Amino acid sequence: MYTLKDMSLAEIMRRAFAARIVVPAYNVAHLPMLKPIIETLSALRCFSLIEVARPDVDKFGAKSIRAVREEFEKSGDRGVARLHLDHAPVIDEAGKRFDWKALIAEALALGFDSVMIDGSRLGLEENIAATREAAAMAHAAGVPLEAELGAVLGHEEGPLPPYEELFRTGKGFTAPGDARRFVEETGVDWLSVACGNIHGAISEADRDKEKVQARIDVAHLAKLREAAGVPLVLHGGSGIKRECVLDAVKEGITKINVGTQIRQVYERCLKATGEVGAARQAVANEIAVLTREYFGIEGSAARIAGR
Repeated sequence: MYTLKDMSLAEIMRRAFAARIVVPAYNVAHLPMLKPIIETLSALRCFSLIEVARPDVDKFGAKSIRAVREEFEKSGDRGVARLHLDHAPVIDEAGKRFDWKALIAEALALGFDSVMIDGSRLGLEENIAATREAAAMAHAAGVPLEAELGAVLGHEEGPLPPYEELFRTGKGFTAPGDARRFVEETGVDWLSVACGNIHGAISEADRDKEKVQARIDVAHLAKLREAAGVPLVLHGGSGIKRECVLDAVKEGITKINVGTQIRQVYERCLKATGEVGAARQAVANEIAVLTREYFGIEGSAARIAGR
């Protein structure tokens, strides 16, 4: 029987995009979170990505991208999950240049199934140039590349303007014309866009706060889908209203990142009980709720495979 284990991640995402099936991507902020996520995905036969970003390593408890890779290999069921490097920034949250090439090269050497460059803090021309270079690296290794265009705010140091002001003014929204040119000139496989979504805070002072309940400008997203023609990615998926998410998937959002929500579930349970086992079970329960009730994608692995 043909399953997703036999299929490349690039093909899986193309099929999900065509069928309008969402693929959640769960950030592993703490290493013990990984096993219960995959066990729940396996039980529900739901395809998702497991991902790790530099803040998960530097600010939380993911330890290293190598450690995440090793844990994934111990726990992984490639019929329901693949491993993604999230946010290799050209310029980081503090506004400093970062060696994104070294991070992507390390992930590729470790066998990650996909990688992401984030040049969204650059001007358009520089972002195109950096992303084109990252695409060459990824494609030479036979894996797809994600990139970001527009400003998905929330990780920066310091307070954000009020959310309603950001949404009303379209501050940072990805421009459709830029999206078309960006995809054509870089060869990127998936495009992370800004259309009302925001990241959860990662600073020590704000990491425990409830995230703003964001929403999506679906009309703007439809223009981006038409312009880009590739699977679109929604960062900052935690806390977005369910109806917005379902509408976004219809308009081409294929990958939705979820980090803050499951990280806070783990951290709050660990703080309350002092037991890693209880915190892991809390994460498993949250993934089950997200799969069945929020995304509504139980059994999605078979649907993507065409069975």
